Amino acid sequence: MANASTDLDNAEAQRQLNNNNRPASTGFWETETTSAKLFECSRIKKLADERDAVQKKTFTKWVNSHLARVSCRISDLYNDLRDGYMLIRLLEVLSGELLPRPTRGRMRIHCLENVDKALQFLKEQRVHLENVGSHDIVDGNHRLTLGLIWTIILRFQIQVIKIETEDNRETRSAKDALLLWCQMKTAGYPEVNIHNFTTCWRDGLAFNALIHRHRPDLIEFHKLTRSNATHNLQQAFNKAEQSLGLTKLLDPEDVNTENPDEKSIITYVVSYYHYFSKMKALIVEGKRIGKVLDNAIEAEKIIRRYEALASDLLEWIERTISIISNQKFANSLSGVQQQLQAFTTYCTIEKPIKFQEKGNLEVLLFTIQSKLRANNQKPYMPHDGKLISDINKAWERLEKAEHERGVALRKELIRQEKLELLAQRFDHKTTMRQAWLNENQRLVSQDNFGYDLPAVEAAMKKHEAIEADIMSYEERISVVVELATEMESEGYYDIRRILARKENIFGQWSLLKELVVGRKARLEKNLALQKTFQEMVYMIDWMEEMQVVHTLIQSSTMRIFLLLPCFFFLFATNYINVFN
Repeated sequence: MANASTDLDNAEAQRQLNNNNRPASTGFWETETTSAKLFECSRIKKLADERDAVQKKTFTKWVNSHLARVSCRISDLYNDLRDGYMLIRLLEVLSGELLPRPTRGRMRIHCLENVDKALQFLKEQRVHLENVGSHDIVDGNHRLTLGLIWTIILRFQIQVIKIETEDNRETRSAKDALLLWCQMKTAGYPEVNIHNFTTCWRDGLAFNALIHRHRPDLIEFHKLTRSNATHNLQQAFNKAEQSLGLTKLLDPEDVNTENPDEKSIITYVVSYYHYFSKMKALIVEGKRIGKVLDNAIEAEKIIRRYEALASDLLEWIERTISIISNQKFANSLSGVQQQLQAFTTYCTIEKPIKFQEKGNLEVLLFTIQSKLRANNQKPYMPHDGKLISDINKAWERLEKAEHERGVALRKELIRQEKLELLAQRFDHKTTMRQAWLNENQRLVSQDNFGYDLPAVEAAMKKHEAIEADIMSYEERISVVVELATEMESEGYYDIRRILARKENIFGQWSLLKELVVGRKARLEKNLALQKTFQEMVYMIDWMEEMQVVHTLIQSSTMRIFLLLPCFFFLFATNYINVFN
């Protein structure tokens, strides 16, 4: 009777194979369909075998974790339960009751009697065993052995789970109760959304969240990422085993698969539930004992502690509000970046600690009231300003100031980044303007006008072109001035350097314009002189012609000599006027 389900699978595969051996009268498509069905049956069987292997390993570890309390252990789930002895010991450990003593002997009849004692006890516990008989366990039937262990797990580990919802109604399904417990404990954890006991646990974040919820000192949850599933699972399993004493029922490769086994994960997760429930029960029991042993003096000591912690927390809140409400920021990009980094450090490190202290205050106040009620004393009413509601209001003001600080910091960061871009643009433009001004100053400082009237006239036209080009550059100089003015109005931290460079550019521009005006004046004078020289040449030529015509006239010659002083006087007068 062992492996009945496997035999059914093999029978179905054989039936399909026999159908394939029929004559081909049904056609090609029937052959193709039969092959597909055979492949599907084979795949389903493979997945079932893999699931059974994971369940066997998990259930074996689970059984050993409970048998260790009576110094027992099994190595093979299918074989070591066949004699019924270990099964009886397991049920005794789980139920806390004594079962009938096992029958001594190793014969099949003895094994059947022992297994039957265990099954009878389960029936007395109102555990429904469908199609499971003692002979199935004795024969080592894989599927039914796994089913029996799962039934035991359901009865003694999962069925006892009861979770109260907000409307004080208990969930009827134990599995749903466990799922609800997981959802409640992992609420608020990023990227943790539990809605089943299979794929939702693959990345390992859910296991870490359960541990972190109860023992935040063991897990640095903010450092975990979904992409590193194996590391997450390994860390959770190791921490649970080393720090909580929970047997590592699963390995990362058992969970990080396409189709994790639901029963195996439930079996492991329920161990978390019982551990943390027991831890909570111990805490509650400790408080209950404390209520009996503590007296009014102890209650007063706790009250003083509450008031001191509340005062410290309120003082920190007010001091922090005063600090983060200050809208004075460093007048530089690096300074604002440092302030933003300090603000981020406050939000991620300092504030969470204080938030935990606030939660501890609520727990402490609850403890005080519980102690006073246990001693039939008047409920404690904190002094004005130290109520939990007052602390919550102060915390709301803190978060409002924190929000405003974050918004203002981001705006200031954007403004400083804009100023840095303006400064870079200003430096780039001033560098180009400086090079252009130096080149043009050098150009207009040269007086290579030429030595005749055509050369000077050509130099004048070239100068006019240069002057027009320089005057058209004035708009680009204005851009530099506008950039400097904008940065000055925005309070740029290095405005002195900007203004100094702007003044230098502006001074160079004024000097260039003066050089242009001076060069034009010199050109005009040189042009006037060249025109005078030209007139002199014309007059000399005329005089030479007249001299030839009047060569024979002596009296005329004398007149020419008399006119020469007048001519030279006229030339000297024009020359002085040109250079003055």
